[in-house]
Amino acid sequence: MNLHEKKGQALVEYILIVGIISVITVAIVSYFGGYLKDSITKTSCSLVDQEYVQGEKPGEAYCKEKDVE
Repeated sequence: MNLHEKKGQALVEYILIVGIISVITVAIVSYFGGYLKDSITKTSCSLVDQEYVQGEKPGEAYCKEKDVE
């Protein structure tokens, strides 16, 4: 095996590692994305002085005007 073949093999290994990490990252963001969106929505509701309303599923939360009594 000459030096050129070893460099090509290392490049393929790096590409496989980057590909696997990318797939894992996309899967994690897809799974936890709704929860992350809800936490950002909850924080933004408190910043604009609105009421946080939790949705039926993760990622469906929203802000609404507070009821004035």
